[in-house]
Amino acid sequence: MSVGRSGDGSADRSAEAGVDPSADRSVGVTDSPAARLQALFEGHRLTPTQRRIAHSMVRRAADVPFLSSVELAELAGVSQPSVTRFAVALGFDGYPALRRHLREVAPSESAPDTASYNEYQQAVEAEIENLKHLAEILADPRPVAKAGRLLAASRPLPVLGLRAAASQAYGFAYFAAKVHPDVRLLNEGGTMIHDRIDAAVRAGATALLCFALPRHPREVVDTLAYAREAGLTVVTIADSAFAPVAKVSDLLIPAAVGTGLAFDTACAPMLLGRVLLEAMCDDLPDAQARLEEFDARAAARGLFVE
Repeated sequence: MSVGRSGDGSADRSAEAGVDPSADRSVGVTDSPAARLQALFEGHRLTPTQRRIAHSMVRRAADVPFLSSVELAELAGVSQPSVTRFAVALGFDGYPALRRHLREVAPSESAPDTASYNEYQQAVEAEIENLKHLAEILADPRPVAKAGRLLAASRPLPVLGLRAAASQAYGFAYFAAKVHPDVRLLNEGGTMIHDRIDAAVRAGATALLCFALPRHPREVVDTLAYAREAGLTVVTIADSAFAPVAKVSDLLIPAAVGTGLAFDTACAPMLLGRVLLEAMCDDLPDAQARLEEFDARAAARGLFVE
């Protein structure tokens, strides 16, 4: 499928490449240190503190096999005994046994020397690593393809994002509305948010997309629980597979945020949202026609400066 630029940042999806968008895509299996760590944690019931440790380890997968328990505790912002209890929760005798295992399953990879970088450069380098991690996750396209099908089939489609995640939800909803017939943005909390979910369900909604970023508002967790009780399938983009919203999500795809500056940076969640839009377009047969119609109207109105 060839992709060109269309008006207002939308993708012009051409059929001239002769690719059937409904055809199965090849499935890649990632075997990165981060993926192997993720597999190690799956199936364990972890406390919030332990999820924080696991999240920190996944983000620094190349380094953790050589960190002491004290260094890992500092990295995760927890106590050293918490690291020991985390290792025991995973089935190891203690942290030394866990570290020996990590050296076998997640060997260190060479990393660029960033010691001479200033704090701004370090923040950019951290985001580059987040994007690399996202690329590893996307080596298996099945979760995104499944999410795209769920979202495309939901009429209407509620998109939730509160506080720090509000801008991510707005950006997704803005572009999604160009190809989806009924997108409903939920970016303001309060007592009416359940009413809006009820209205979407009555109108025929079957799925909800949520952007969930730190710090995680309690209201987001409560809202997703309510949405599931109302019968919606919850698809979530969160900063970690161990985020508090995981327990109230049917399908969660992680994309890490940067924490090196005063305020978190969210390049990976934004990119994952665009990838999800692409997958959703693959399951909307009239997506191309809608984009062409928009371009024609925009040209007639002189909407954009050439």
